[in-house]
Amino acid sequence: MTTDVHGRDLRYFPAVAEELHFTRAAEKPYVSQPTLSKQIRALERQLGAPLFDRDRQGVRLTEVGTALLPHARTVLAAWDEAEGAVRAARGEANGTLVVGMSTSPGRGGLLPAIRSRFTRSRPRAAIRLRQIGWEDPTAGLADRGSDVAFVWLPLAGADRFRWVVVATEPRLVALPEGHPLAARTRIDFAELLDEPFLALPDTGPALRDHWPALDARNGRPPVVGAQIAGADETYEALVGGLGICLVATGNAPLLTRGGVVTRPVDGVSESRLALAWRADDTRPLVRDYADAAAGAAAATRT
Repeated sequence: MTTDVHGRDLRYFPAVAEELHFTRAAEKPYVSQPTLSKQIRALERQLGAPLFDRDRQGVRLTEVGTALLPHARTVLAAWDEAEGAVRAARGEANGTLVVGMSTSPGRGGLLPAIRSRFTRSRPRAAIRLRQIGWEDPTAGLADRGSDVAFVWLPLAGADRFRWVVVATEPRLVALPEGHPLAARTRIDFAELLDEPFLALPDTGPALRDHWPALDARNGRPPVVGAQIAGADETYEALVGGLGICLVATGNAPLLTRGGVVTRPVDGVSESRLALAWRADDTRPLVRDYADAAAGAAAATRT
């Protein structure tokens, strides 16, 4: 048996063991179900034995899986503790805060305003921005690659995170300019129920359900025209007529580049952009940035 087991693959194993369901388990580490299955198979090949029995009745741990589970948990807990200690020591020594984001939190100078407030209290601290794909709704918080992150609510695994809302915005509907409803100045969401919608990747079900406004459909599931994982993909899908989508007002300029229009839409809730951090991260550097974000957001609203 090889001892060179990747920590990522080992981390996926307890998630499946606890859920005994690959799709539900994929929601915990924010990966797709096919990716999770592939990594579990890779771990089984490395160990030279199956960890799960899979059949029509469901998923069950094998004897090997049962034997491995408590040790895997111990190893992962020890590594998380060590990683946290290293990151804390490195962060305090270097004074560097990694800020994750999936889309720019620009919004009338919000990011510079936060930076200005933060540097007044932490003049020696450095900020490093980290761009994250839409496949990770936590913008790097889940894998600990980001210290704080600008995320859209609702946030999956909310008990693991804390946040402060920095912008609350109406949602608009983005349409190809040739769409029959594009000539309207305002659209009721009821008129969009049968339209194909562009959908986020399935790694964050809470957020994936938010953008097609599942809560405003009275039980009618959305028709998915295409899956998108970034602003450029969204724009191309809109221009290509693959579907429509709801978009926060502050993100509308990312899509209205030509061939796409946005219109106010009635009957849906507002969007909320938040600055989030891990609940177990109590470092003063993180707290100071969160305070700066709260202060900048309050000043913007005023």
